[in-house]
Amino acid sequence: MMVRIILADDHQMFRHALSALLEKEKRMSVVAEASSGDELLDIVRRVPADVVCIDIAMPGMNGIEATRRLLAIQPNIKVIGLSAFSDRQFVMDMLNAGATGYVTKAEAGEELIRAIQAVHLGRAYLCPDVAATVTSALMENLQMAPATPRISARERQVLQLIAEGHTSARIADRLHVAPSTVEVHRRNIMRKLDLHSVADLTRYAIRNGITSVSS
Repeated sequence: MMVRIILADDHQMFRHALSALLEKEKRMSVVAEASSGDELLDIVRRVPADVVCIDIAMPGMNGIEATRRLLAIQPNIKVIGLSAFSDRQFVMDMLNAGATGYVTKAEAGEELIRAIQAVHLGRAYLCPDVAATVTSALMENLQMAPATPRISARERQVLQLIAEGHTSARIADRLHVAPSTVEVHRRNIMRKLDLHSVADLTRYAIRNGITSVSS
């Protein structure tokens, strides 16, 4: 299946270089480019896409706000943040906005290809520099954060598998239970954690060390 990609960056030469790189991949196609957040939001209303790679530091509407608005319009699109920086706050703000991937521009070659493949399959992806930053932030949060809502060991297993992109049928097969049982666990997890989508579950699992990010 072809992965349809939109590139959003205010630097035309950088967009064109990324586009040329991605078009060499047999299962990837750059279907549109945007130079601003406003232009991106207009494009996603008209052009079907699977993955958006977005620069965080675009002028006007930045990539973080554009991600929030984009996902309100097209919640099924996967978003990868692109930035010259691996600063912790940028990364966490982007993940909180709904992105499931983050790649620094210095690593935006093969790492970006791997990120696109991962998020398209429903997994999270952080490039190595960023993964180290997020891990450090998580360790600090674990030391400072209040107790999290209690979920059972089985619910934790189900949450991990959901965050890794597995379907209910596949989770049921791996855990040797009925798919309906998996759905009950999913609903219970969402209720206990006050979460409302698979994307929410994935972000929660990453932040709380229940699943590791792809690398």
